Amino acid sequence: MLDKFITPVIKPLLTPIVATLHKLGITADQLTVAGFLVGILALPLLAFKLWYGALAAIILNRIFDGLDGAMARYAQQSSSAGGYLDITLDFLFYAAVPLGFILANPAQNAIAGALLLAAFIGTGSSFLAFAISAEKFKLDKPQFKYKSFYYLNGLTEGTETIALFIALCIWPQHFVLLAGIFATACAVTIFTRIHGGYHTLKELESTK
Repeated sequence: MLDKFITPVIKPLLTPIVATLHKLGITADQLTVAGFLVGILALPLLAFKLWYGALAAIILNRIFDGLDGAMARYAQQSSSAGGYLDITLDFLFYAAVPLGFILANPAQNAIAGALLLAAFIGTGSSFLAFAISAEKFKLDKPQFKYKSFYYLNGLTEGTETIALFIALCIWPQHFVLLAGIFATACAVTIFTRIHGGYHTLKELESTK
């Protein structure tokens, strides 16, 4: 929901950084992999209840995630392979964070963590499945033209997810409550994406 407002603000701030990195010969895919390796450290850090260490890993991961896309655009390195690598590693990172909280306190966090993981699967699959069909019909990407795939909007997107992760690291004792609220919001996103995506594709098919 907030991505379309946050992204235009952040993009200009990244340009001087990617210009310097480009001069050093660093590629977008290298930034993607580096960001994932940093972000996945959140899993053991959360498992051992090192909340602020995990918070640092999460924030650094998101910085790298912004830089890789900016680098791809700046260096004209945008590709389907890079987009595939980016989204795959992003979802592995997203799954690692709830798992870390589950490992930190299985008795308290297991059910809420499982619900959150299920919600992530639902939100991810609902827009990735639509992206495949959107590519088939060559749909325009009006709000995220720089994406390598069609990004279907929703109530819970990247910005909201990272806000949740930050809140969980600051208030880990409220994991069950925060995860439950976010999973509910994800359920709304899943429903609206399935409903909107299905009817959009049915309409496109009927006009062919």
